[in-house]
Amino acid sequence: MGRMVIVAYRPKPGCEAELDVLVREHVPCLKALGLVTNRPAQAMRAKDGTVVEVFEWEDGAIEAAHSSPRVVELWERFGNACDYVPLRELPEAEAMFADFEPIAL
Repeated sequence: MGRMVIVAYRPKPGCEAELDVLVREHVPCLKALGLVTNRPAQAMRAKDGTVVEVFEWEDGAIEAAHSSPRVVELWERFGNACDYVPLRELPEAEAMFADFEPIAL
């Protein structure tokens, strides 16, 4: 069984469009490398512009991703375009039913 993850990316000023491109590239890249399951990924946008991504890693794949040059390069691009933030920083996380704008992947 894989591991579900939820990650929040807050775009750096002027990097909103680049972040959207990266989010659309992320899971397909991981999938091509056999690192994620076939479970469909989801992406959504918070009111402040933060992008939330949900996907499922294959067993042991998190560690493998850290040694993949392709994944490391992609994550470096993410680091240039956004800051990773805890979900608790999103006002939506305080609501009983958090609601977000869907992003088509």
